[in-house]
Amino acid sequence: MIGGFLTQRRFAPFFWTQALGAFNDNLFKNVLLLLLTFVAVPRYGWDTGLLNNLAAGLFILPFFLFSAWGGTLADHLDKQRLVRRLKLLELVTMIAAAIAVWFELFGLLLALLFMMGTQSALFGPVKYAILPQHLAATELVKGNAWVNLGTFVSILLGTLLAGVLASLEGALGRGAIAVSLILISLAGVIASLGIPAAPPSAAGRVTWRPFAGTLRIMRDGLRERRLRLALVGISFFWFLGACYLTQLPAWVRDVVHGSEGAVSFLLGAFALGVGLGALLCARLSAGRLELGLVPIGALVIGVSGIELAAQSISAEQPLRLGELLALTEFWRMSTLLALVGLGGGLYSVPLYTLMQLASREDRRARMIAANNILNALFMILAAGFGIVVLSVLGLSISVLFYCLGGLALLVGIGVLMRNPRSVLRLAIFVLIRLLYRLRCRGRQHIPATGPALVVCNHVSFMDALVLGGACPRPLRFLMDRPIYETPWLNWFFRIAGAIPVDSDRRDPGGVRRALEEVSRALRNGEVVMIFPEGRLTPDGEVQAFRRGLDLVLARDPVPVVPAALAGLWGSWTSNKDGKALTKWPRRLRARVLLVFGEPIPAGYSPRRTLERRVRGLKRAADKSLDRRLGGPI
Repeated sequence: MIGGFLTQRRFAPFFWTQALGAFNDNLFKNVLLLLLTFVAVPRYGWDTGLLNNLAAGLFILPFFLFSAWGGTLADHLDKQRLVRRLKLLELVTMIAAAIAVWFELFGLLLALLFMMGTQSALFGPVKYAILPQHLAATELVKGNAWVNLGTFVSILLGTLLAGVLASLEGALGRGAIAVSLILISLAGVIASLGIPAAPPSAAGRVTWRPFAGTLRIMRDGLRERRLRLALVGISFFWFLGACYLTQLPAWVRDVVHGSEGAVSFLLGAFALGVGLGALLCARLSAGRLELGLVPIGALVIGVSGIELAAQSISAEQPLRLGELLALTEFWRMSTLLALVGLGGGLYSVPLYTLMQLASREDRRARMIAANNILNALFMILAAGFGIVVLSVLGLSISVLFYCLGGLALLVGIGVLMRNPRSVLRLAIFVLIRLLYRLRCRGRQHIPATGPALVVCNHVSFMDALVLGGACPRPLRFLMDRPIYETPWLNWFFRIAGAIPVDSDRRDPGGVRRALEEVSRALRNGEVVMIFPEGRLTPDGEVQAFRRGLDLVLARDPVPVVPAALAGLWGSWTSNKDGKALTKWPRRLRARVLLVFGEPIPAGYSPRRTLERRVRGLKRAADKSLDRRLGGPI
């Protein structure tokens, strides 16, 4: 359950630590910008644009200077101790900031903004690197979803609180700001004391070489294909987010004709959308890395963003929030902006999980540091993109929003065309959950990486879809060539990665070609699923395994995961009471249980042993299903 997850010591203290840190970050940044704009500029005659850009640069610069070092520290030190030290650094910085706010020392505040950026740059790598040490692989999506939700809600609350505190006048306002900064930071320090130990994942000395280290980390991160896709994909999300959030005040002023209250309301809609998207991602993923959500999220951003760009409100003077809330057009805008955020949540969470899983444990934090550096670069590109469209080309903010929606659409279509199998797999999972009350046990037995063979009993024609939808990793599977070549289903089987096989009697060399394709898949690190019985069971029991299984393992000795299905015998796709697919369906939402057993190491999986293991799992699954038990998927 979600509530239980948020109360467990292995996750809850870290969740509140990072959420409070993001809250304080944004409270401090926005308070500083408001004080500079409404106090320092009128008093000293400073240039507003120069100050705002200087503040943005001071916060971004540490991500280029210190992210690589932060990644090295997180890999070589206990992450628990590192988090606590960084939270103490934040507390010291906030005490100094409170003093600077009280005495209105604006130069010191700018210097402390650089310090806060440094603390954030050092904290970023450990933020995502610590999760795989405390959470199982099947929990990473949910953990990342809650971290994203906590971050965006904290950004929203910090921004709103900054506006409230900055509106207070005199000593009351300065005191409230000072006390808030210290108390929130102190709460973060206290929360960090509950984080469990997270031992270092790499050995060796830690050296500080900011420029050489940054270049090396970027080179290493972009060299590997899966990591490169994750890093660039996440940075594109921050590019879009920076563009939308930077232009939101001007868009509200020029298109919505609203005031500061409307900005806060729409910012809240966006943050709420991101949070709901992250939670929906966790729900749809069901503990798996579901990359099919990435193009879907990008398409949601694109369609919603283009529709948002087409919206406007006509007014002769600025409207108060109460007046806007009475307008259907404003609610449509809010909904569309929330959908942009929801698409962002669906898009980003799987990519963060991919980055964690694709990184080697001994340099995971450094790869996250590379992502932070790339994020900063893309946010600078976002600022440049806005300047070119709005200032150089002289186009409107609506045109800029059209461009952002179009870019998201292109990315979504490109990813979908490049990897349609991931979206098809997600569709299969949703279909299976609609058709059956599926419960699954032992998914953690599927290796997180590397090749593996899954062997399962064969009950019905739906078996492959059930396993493909429930397995935490994409599956390749063997199937009869006549079924594979069915005209109206062949496209589906090709996208799904099915491997057709036919008997040598009907197709000389057919078995050899199928075995070669299985061998290629295993050597590429994929998971292949086969039904060793070779046909549907005629009586509901596990039949003798054929020797094709021995041929596969003789070519490629890989870990074998036995599995068993219960609950599909008697369905219209099984052979009970007549040939499969020749009967009318009699059950809706049947209860189905899928159990994965402990993997048998490579080289120790003879056919008879696997047959006994599958039979044992099948008996246990039947008994469990009869008692209507089974852990949630």
